[in-house]
Amino acid sequence: MTPPFRIPDEFIDRRNQRLKPALDEDYSYLARQLERRGIDIEAVTREVMELEIAVPSWGVGTGGTRFARFPGPGEPRNVFEKLDDAATVQSLVRCAPAVSLHIPWDEPEDAAALREHAAALGLRFDAVNSNTFQDQEGQAHSYKFGSLTHVDRAVREQAIEHNLHTIEVGRALGSTSITVWVGDGGNFPGQVSFRDALARYLESLQAIYGGLPEGWKMYLEHKLYEPAFYSTVNNDWGTSYWCASQLGPKCSCLVDLGHHAPNTNIEMIVSRLLQFGKLGGFHFNDSKYGDDDLDAGAIQPFRLFLIFHELVSEARRNPMFEAAYMLDQSHNVTDPIESLMTSAIEVQRAFAQAWLVSSRKLEEYQSKNDALMAHAELKRAYQTDVTPILTMARMRRGGAIDPVATYRASKYRILKSTERPQTRSESAGIV
Repeated sequence: MTPPFRIPDEFIDRRNQRLKPALDEDYSYLARQLERRGIDIEAVTREVMELEIAVPSWGVGTGGTRFARFPGPGEPRNVFEKLDDAATVQSLVRCAPAVSLHIPWDEPEDAAALREHAAALGLRFDAVNSNTFQDQEGQAHSYKFGSLTHVDRAVREQAIEHNLHTIEVGRALGSTSITVWVGDGGNFPGQVSFRDALARYLESLQAIYGGLPEGWKMYLEHKLYEPAFYSTVNNDWGTSYWCASQLGPKCSCLVDLGHHAPNTNIEMIVSRLLQFGKLGGFHFNDSKYGDDDLDAGAIQPFRLFLIFHELVSEARRNPMFEAAYMLDQSHNVTDPIESLMTSAIEVQRAFAQAWLVSSRKLEEYQSKNDALMAHAELKRAYQTDVTPILTMARMRRGGAIDPVATYRASKYRILKSTERPQTRSESAGIV
């Protein structure tokens, strides 16, 4: 059997050699600009080279709308092929060495074989994600009216057991964290008791928390709405923070950029959770109307920068600070690999720009109540084109100077469409 096609490193290197002179020129020019501002470009480049962003297994396939799903050519048909596509993202951008799996969507028949396959591709496993927002074939009880908060204890115990099973799968794969999100809530006033549902939620979470292995972390993901449109049990950062605080030090809050009301000040939420010591990580995407799961930085790049300003400020205060970063997007009209690459680069961009903020100047302006100059300090960093830094960091780690052009030139998608014959799908709904 012919082995699956992978983009050769030599192919990436040959294309890089043609583009490197222009990159060197751009990098040197930006270095001189930043030097006049007292910024060492090499220090920023090193920070960018250390940033890692996980890829979701479900993100390498075409997502669904609420009405239909339109599969693209050469989509992965199983979790092994999902890892192949994730490895392609990593080979070109060199900042995405981890994959986050969703159980049971990615339930491996042989965890050892899957772990070995990932290692051979230079990948490892990030947080595992449980799924109690869908009924699975053969399960005894339905989650139509809730899972971890269901009024029937038997349903809650089934959902708890699934989470514990997800942890065991993660252990076998070498993961060290689990993300818990539930769609539990109500669509009608009076349908559920707000207090009782939250009490049942916390009780169920305590059972899952008690099953965490040594060294593991647990992330709680909140969501304003959907599929419970009137009330959601873990609907905001305050509820998530309270639950994480009740559970203990191994539990913290995960922020998905799409899980908020329009115009919510997400960067202030990030600041609050950092201040309280309960910020665990992010699911990066972008939003125009609601939980759109658009490509990161596609709609509100300044907001992404402001979020990273809070994160970098924390890193400056506390060198031991770390957070889990993952992309969580739904690609309906683009090649998923291209969207994941460009989104990872946009996350890097906001991160690099945040390192250009002079904390000394900003604090000085703030102490004098100079609103205009404080804002100008942030805008100066945000308006700096850090593309040469991102590109240099990527090339030094063996990635492509121009990832999308290199990917297209490799004909990866065309070759995968031959390797992976498309099967017609009539399924609807978000993947």
